[in-house]
Amino acid sequence: MFEKFTADARAVVRGAVEQTDRTGSGTVGEPELLLALLDRADSPAAEALGALGVHERRESVADALAAVRRRGGMSTADAAALAGLGIDLDEIVARVEQAHGVGALSADGPSGRRKRARRPFSAEAKSVLERALRIAVGRGDRYIGDEHLLMALTARPGPAAAVLADHGVTYGDVVRELGEARGRRAS
Repeated sequence: MFEKFTADARAVVRGAVEQTDRTGSGTVGEPELLLALLDRADSPAAEALGALGVHERRESVADALAAVRRRGGMSTADAAALAGLGIDLDEIVARVEQAHGVGALSADGPSGRRKRARRPFSAEAKSVLERALRIAVGRGDRYIGDEHLLMALTARPGPAAAVLADHGVTYGDVVRELGEARGRRAS
């Protein structure tokens, strides 16, 4: 599958590994893939994210992704739903971290773990890569570009899709913007 990745898509995967090192995560996941996409410039996904106003809100997106990781993958919508039942997710996280250390609920456990030479991809990240392939094939593309990775991140519920939705960006918005950009390049 990786032989079909464009230079932009490969750069996103490498960038996600670098993000993993910066965040102290043990695995490459959806948040790292999204952050790597936000670091790109002059690519189809970067143009779409810029047109949708996400680049200007990168700091807010990064903070929201860190909060999702800290809550063990629970989105803002999940926290709101639990609050409706009288459950304060932030209080639960605070108590767990008080007893077990900061980051205890994240998929990787407490931060500060020893760095590995190779970063494994989480099941969710592998699913995004597979979904990107399916999206590319479905669109009749013979390559997997960073635009396919962006569509894959927003196509199904997950941390990246939830954070982008909280920032006003949905799968439909991404597909529409990429289609418009493709049309502009074709003319």
